[in-house]
Amino acid sequence: MEKGVLSRIAGPVVVAKGFHANMYDVVRVGKERLMGEVIQIEGDKVIIQVYEDTSGIRPGEEVINTGKPLSVELGPGLLESIYDGIQRPLTVLQKEQGDYISRGVDAPGLDRKKKWDFKATAKKGDEVKGGEMIGEVQETPSVLHKIMVPPGKSGKVAEIKSGKFTVEEIVCRLENGTEMMMMQVWPVRKARPITRKLEPTMPLVTGQRIFDSLFPLAKGGVAAIPGPFGAGKTVTQQSLAKFCDAEIIVYVGCGERGNEMTEVLTEFPELKDPRSGNPLMNRTILIANTSNMPVAAREASVYTGMTLAEYYRDMGYNVAMMADSTSRWAEAMREISSRLEEMPGEEGYPAYLATRLAQFYERAGRVMPLGVDKEGSVSVIGAVSPPGGDFSEPVTQNTLRVVKAFWALDAKLAQRRHFPSINWLSSYSLYREALSAWYDKSAGKDYNVMINDFMSILQEEEKLLQIVQLVGSDALPEKQQLVLETARLIREFFLQQNAFHDIDSFSSLDKTKSIMKSILKYRELAEKALSSGIRIQKIIEVKSKNEISNAKYEKDYAKILKDTEAKMEKEFAGLG
Repeated sequence: MEKGVLSRIAGPVVVAKGFHANMYDVVRVGKERLMGEVIQIEGDKVIIQVYEDTSGIRPGEEVINTGKPLSVELGPGLLESIYDGIQRPLTVLQKEQGDYISRGVDAPGLDRKKKWDFKATAKKGDEVKGGEMIGEVQETPSVLHKIMVPPGKSGKVAEIKSGKFTVEEIVCRLENGTEMMMMQVWPVRKARPITRKLEPTMPLVTGQRIFDSLFPLAKGGVAAIPGPFGAGKTVTQQSLAKFCDAEIIVYVGCGERGNEMTEVLTEFPELKDPRSGNPLMNRTILIANTSNMPVAAREASVYTGMTLAEYYRDMGYNVAMMADSTSRWAEAMREISSRLEEMPGEEGYPAYLATRLAQFYERAGRVMPLGVDKEGSVSVIGAVSPPGGDFSEPVTQNTLRVVKAFWALDAKLAQRRHFPSINWLSSYSLYREALSAWYDKSAGKDYNVMINDFMSILQEEEKLLQIVQLVGSDALPEKQQLVLETARLIREFFLQQNAFHDIDSFSSLDKTKSIMKSILKYRELAEKALSSGIRIQKIIEVKSKNEISNAKYEKDYAKILKDTEAKMEKEFAGLG
């Protein structure tokens, strides 16, 4: 290991001299051996970003180069863990250090003492190559962990054995001398290799009506949730994490406020997995990097989360990664860039902001992993926190260039207690066309037709509201008044969803479709009544339509909606 000395300190950015280094090498800085990463080399000067608070270190102190890039440990034991941005297990450090962790403290990402029950699936004489499975471990009751040959390694199995092993013990030897453990190490800034990328033709079913109908996200797709403070980004992401049909959840709290992250860390271990009844943490990894933690580790945390997500994708799992929020990540880049005295771009962000965002989001995708005949995916849902809710700022705009689903949160809707406060006019999804065949097959051919009807009604309502503000709704033609009433039913009965209600927090595709069908049934009956000469006021006063809303909160929604439709038909017949 080469050694040098510190010559300059500027917050988390320090300069060292007297040793050779490569870009992104991990180094240990000062007497306390603070962890850092080489981010720039100028002649004999090596510029390092330190992942911990640098107060108290001084020029002349020693710097040691490990010669390795920032990497994470991959193997059994990742699930149920809570890490910081550089994969230090926070629960382990808390037991050792208490609530306040000292600088320079280190702990391995995977437990070295725990023995796992390894069952070999390969046998002596088998030819194996990178990505192929050699064994399996029941990591949690919900997830079977597949032990794979690390990418780039191959050969014929000389020796393999089942039994109880730690992650550091050798479980397989190849004839060429390669030894394999259950653990492998991978650099976080390097995407894990794949066989090929697949088209995004399957939706990530979320259980949230507005997403599963109007603005769907594909498995392997990328979505952004921008919104101002208090609009519901974190609650929306937590609902997605709990109910979406991904097998593995990676939740990265990147620069969020401490109290919000505390809620996540205390609530997630208590949540029940709606599919299995086991704790949700059985298939979840949490990465906590709050806004008061060192800024450089915030920049690394999203790469750490993405690498863990790719690892489970390579086993053939569908993974959903929540990044909350990419704005704080971009702010960390801006701070580091300013200390490097780089030429600033728009609003002080570095000129390479767009490139970094694209590089991160491009690692998502539905793929055929190496050596596995089962597809896997990483879907990324990134929250964006634009200052003052201004969507024209650089992080939101550059995110818009690379994401295909844009779920815009609206402060005005949140103030009116309309949750999730997704603005149906500002939001969009470019996956709808690619997913239409799947919806036709799984939800029926009328599903896409009803979605188009809903969108056109909501868009027409927006145009009419401008006229209503001038002349009032009573001055509108009766057909247009009916549009306003139907749009109100869509907003209040369909788009609003209670994230804290035992039943309404999750809406199956069948339930979503049934509610849509009942609302459009009311419109159909109302249009017939209008054409037969019945006044709009009587049509709006039909009481039975309000029972559509009750179905959201009941398990027996199908019966309620069927009865409601029958009552509506009877009531409309009575109007005539």
